Order: sequence, then structure tokens, then C-alpha cells
Amino acid sequence: MLGDFLPVTMYTRASASDYDDWEKVYGNPGWGSKDLIPLLKKTETYQLTTGGPTHGADGPLKVSEGSFFTDIGQQFLQVARKLDPDRAQKPDDSDTNDLETINVYTRWLKWIDAETGNRSDVPHHLIYPLKETRPHLHFLTGIHVKHITFDSDNRATGVGYALNPLFHPDSPLETRTVRAKKLVVVSAGAFGTPGILERSGIGSKSVLDHVGIQQRVDLPGVGKNYQDHNGMDIPYFAAEEAQTFDAIFLGGDGEGDAATKKKYLSHNSIDAGVKWRPNPSELAELGPEFKKEAWDPYFANALDKPVLWLGEGAGLLGDPTLVPLRKYFTLAFFTYYPLARGHVHITHAEDVSAPLDFVPGYFESKADITPLIWGYKTAREIARRMPHYRGEPRALHPAFEPSGPAAVVDHADGPVAADTPPIVYSEEDERELEVFVRAAVITMWHSIGSCAMRPREQDGVVDPRLNVYGVRNLKVADLSIGPGNVAANTYSTALVVGEKAAVIIAEELGIKGVI
Repeated sequence: MLGDFLPVTMYTRASASDYDDWEKVYGNPGWGSKDLIPLLKKTETYQLTTGGPTHGADGPLKVSEGSFFTDIGQQFLQVARKLDPDRAQKPDDSDTNDLETINVYTRWLKWIDAETGNRSDVPHHLIYPLKETRPHLHFLTGIHVKHITFDSDNRATGVGYALNPLFHPDSPLETRTVRAKKLVVVSAGAFGTPGILERSGIGSKSVLDHVGIQQRVDLPGVGKNYQDHNGMDIPYFAAEEAQTFDAIFLGGDGEGDAATKKKYLSHNSIDAGVKWRPNPSELAELGPEFKKEAWDPYFANALDKPVLWLGEGAGLLGDPTLVPLRKYFTLAFFTYYPLARGHVHITHAEDVSAPLDFVPGYFESKADITPLIWGYKTAREIARRMPHYRGEPRALHPAFEPSGPAAVVDHADGPVAADTPPIVYSEEDERELEVFVRAAVITMWHSIGSCAMRPREQDGVVDPRLNVYGVRNLKVADLSIGPGNVAANTYSTALVVGEKAAVIIAEELGIKGVI
């Protein structure tokens, strides 16, 4: 439930330089911010009155603050701004998603319609309506796409698929084919698309030989360059009167009368956050590895790039089997541009459900660890000053020295004083914190890059027109084409890739009115 309920409704947009990098650094004309901002605007109706020129006013997807502002969110903002005054010297209504603003603690917006309280998503607003207006359009659900079919000239001619037995238990398992007259477009995501290409004979010879597939096109970039956002959800005990989502997260339908339940269900528990970029003293805390491997080559000259997102969730974002049943709040954080690069490949020529050869590449560089350590320490200082703070669930925190100043607080009657000095961590505590980060890191489900839009000689898989190298009439249109990471939840980037793909395809097929 949480994987669907939280990230999909969290409205976050990338930094302009992310898309400019796609164009200039990775060689993809037409994919810079100046080209993509109009398409970002096209997708949305920004329901706040403070939106700037990068926001849309009449798109299908609604953006709002949700149904209400939880007291957990209010406390987070109040404490963070007092604890970090340098980042508080900006208006409360600063637009953190204008593609350039960073280092301001602010309300966090949601893909939720302020008028109806319903989630604003692609299926309900872009796909399902087509059933009424496009009677020739057919949807097949509950299937596994196995491979692309080709003619002798490496021209894509269709798709081979099989019914998923979980949804079609009484149907035969043979491969079926859908033929395409003009174009095949694969949109199966950073995990699905590499497998479809590899089962079609497109990829690295070593991968294909390993599973017994004859190579059609030598394209070693397929499945490489996998990227993600590395994160942590750190929970704290909350006061019984706190406004939290625990009654929903644990499988119920919420507390209170029908109106109260609807209010909670028209929200995603996340009210506030900051796109954090370190100042000089904080940069020093991140250590020499981070400065040398990440900051100097990547961040120093891109002033709109944050290093980390830090925010709150009004409830337990963690394993409920490890902690007592009660109310919680969570401070969450994740890094936007980890150095980690992984891969995702198939392990079977026919079985679409076979486990993938998946290596995320997490923490191969210490430069990816120190920002999360900073995030833990900073989040903890905010949490223990929030009025609803009542302690720390030991099972979901590091095993610090029990008698030291960093020891886990099993119970607290309330917060520490605002002027309490920061916790001092011993060398042993620092070692334990790194062990904890390595063990507790989670994916943010922001997978990108495994069929990158790059030059072929740089492990690229598609060109700027989304054509797969080495074949004809085959395009990829999903987040696997991202050549570099983005400073955001990837939903808005997926939308803009889809809009850009629609423009490209319409141009090539002579369809008018798609801009």
C-alpha cells in the first residue's frame, strides 16, 4: 500500500539543469529545460495561487496541498526553520518545484485534486477516458510482453506476449502476437524494458549468450547505467493526540467519522520538506570523498542541484512488525544524485517471471554514504525538538553506545528544549551509524537510466528521437531512457518523457495537433 499511496501522489519536479544535462552533456538536442518546460506545464493544473511561469493552468492532472496540513507537518516546519535559520530566510510560500529553488523549508505539494480530494493520476485522466473517445483503441491487461518481432531487415513488426496466469488462470500459456504496421513503442520502465529488448536479441553478447538467445543487435548498454535515489525512513514515537496516518497504514480505513476519514484519504501523509544543498561548513562534514567524487565534478557549478531531500511523514513509514502498535511520525531523506550505477538483465530466455540479474550498485563509494549519515543526524535534531516527539523505536535506529550522549531514547515525555546542543557522536557511534545506513537504506522506487538516451559508443540504447540503435521502427518511451538522474520523485519526469515521445511520434507519423 505505501509504495502506491505515498510516492505517486508526491509532487516534485527536477532541477532545470537536469534536463539541460540531458541535452548538452549527453548529446540529446530537444531535451533541454527550455524544450521540456512547456510539456511539463501541459500535464498539470497548478491549483495554488502562488505558482510561477513554469506551472500549468489547464492540464489534466491537478496539483494541490491536499486536504489539510497535519500538526506533524506544522511542527516539522516550525522546528526546522528555527534550527536552520539560514535556510528559513525565504518566504513560506516559496515554490520549491519551479525547477530552480532549493534550500527552503516549505509545504510539499501533491498530485491530489483540491476540489474532489481524489488522486490525480495518468490512468484516470489520460488513459481511461480514451475508451469513450477512441473506440479503435484496444487495451490488453494482465499480460507479459516477451519480445519484439522483426522482419529480415531488422524492422520491428510487432510484439510477442503471453497471458499472465495470475490474471488468466484458465487460458493457455502460448505466445501470442500483435502486429504493428508502422511503429512499436516499448514503455515497460527501467526494469521491464531492458528485458524485452534482451529477449528480442538486443543487448550485450555476454548476457544473451548466457541465456541462449541469438544476438540480433550488439548493444551492450541495454540494462546498464541503472540509477536510483538512496533513502531512509526514520520513525519516532508520537504523542497520542498527534494527527497521524497509522490507522490507515496498518490496514484500517482511518479514525473518526466519514468526513475525517475522507480528509485523511485525500492526503499522502507528507506535508513538508526541503531540497537541501550544503553550505561550506556542511560540505566539510560530508568528507573529502564526497567533495572529490561528487561535489567538485557535479554539484559545484550547478547551483540549482540539491544533494538531498529531507521531509516528514505523519505516521510509521517502516516495518510495523518490529515496533509496538501506537502513533508515530517519520523523518525521511534520500539522495538525489548517488554515484551508484547498477545493472538489470534477464536470467532466462523465455520465462518473463524469472528473477532478474539486478545489481543496484549502492554504496560502492563512501561519497554515497556520508550524505545519508548527515541526513540521519539532522533529522534526529529536528525530531527531538518537535512537540509531538515521545522517543525513538530502538529496533529502527542504530545501536548507539547505551551510556553515551547518542543513545537511543526509548521514552520521552516531550521534546528537548529548542536550545539543546546537538548530539555528539563518538567514534564508535559513527561506525555504528555507517553500519546502520548500509543495512537500512531503501530504494525510493525512482529507477531510471537502464536504456539510456546517449550516443551508442557511450553505452547508449536510444537516440534523441527515442529510436533503438541498430533496428528500425522501434522506440522506447519510459524512464529507462534517462541518461542522468533528476532531483525529484520521478513521476513528473515520466510524464514529460511521455509528452515528448508523443510529440516525436506524432511528427513522424504525420499526426497534427500534438504539441
